[in-house]
Amino acid sequence: MKHYTNGAAFIDQEIVPISEAKISILDWGFLHSDATYDVVHVWRGRFFRLNDHMERFYSSMEKLNMAIPYTRKELHSILSSCVKASGLREAYVEMITTRGLPEPGSRDPRTCTNQFFAFAIPFIWITKPQNGLHLIVSERQRIPAESVDPVIKNYHWLDFVMGQFEAFERGGETAVLIDSQGNIKEGPGFNIFSIKDSVLKTPAKGVLQGITRKTVLELATENGFTVIHGNLKPEEARSSDEAFATSTAGGIIPITKIDDQIINGGIIGPITKTLHDSYWKLHDEPKYSAAINY
Repeated sequence: MKHYTNGAAFIDQEIVPISEAKISILDWGFLHSDATYDVVHVWRGRFFRLNDHMERFYSSMEKLNMAIPYTRKELHSILSSCVKASGLREAYVEMITTRGLPEPGSRDPRTCTNQFFAFAIPFIWITKPQNGLHLIVSERQRIPAESVDPVIKNYHWLDFVMGQFEAFERGGETAVLIDSQGNIKEGPGFNIFSIKDSVLKTPAKGVLQGITRKTVLELATENGFTVIHGNLKPEEARSSDEAFATSTAGGIIPITKIDDQIINGGIIGPITKTLHDSYWKLHDEPKYSAAINY
């Protein structure tokens, strides 16, 4: 079987090389960012928490009045087919539903036929595993949850993108955004945790309920750590004993510098390491992972 090692996509009900995956320029997913998506990763030939990602994907579609003609079992098969066609053992696998095209001359979203796409590409890291992340707290505000619910994964990323430019200008690698009260919210594709006196703290509202975030909350409880869900001020984050980001693109990512403040001497902290190691061990457990039959 020929493998598309740069990635494979499911489009128009067939598997194609990622380079051949195209959508219409008139699709509202492109024109209006009118879409939802989810991303699951494959590690050592196994999906990690695929059911959780699919549940969130279907929930997001329901909240946006979208639907696809595939059951969860069929979606699992499509995603597996993308991975098998790529031959990748470590992969970043995305499922996407767009609003599609309306009837000619119409601006009524009810006339649109939703479109579904999926692809598998080589695994993506927010930062290299051996490096800690240099995080910048941007002065830019996150889109309010009252306007766009961040629990629904979406492509409204212009606030994130401009925050990243700010981070680069200030010598950082990426940024977290704040709300109107100056509280830290989230970054492009990741949640954030601060640790002080062995207590974990993470923003409670106005953020994506990440699957990796969910896993950390479960692991923290299992390891006897207290977790506070609440407002996280920038000065509080900068004075952390430890800090980390959570994302499908990298798992638990230690943060070793926030703005100009070094965290834990610039190295991964003991609690972060405990959670990090526990997280990757789960990838071999059948309860959390599903093998792909290549």
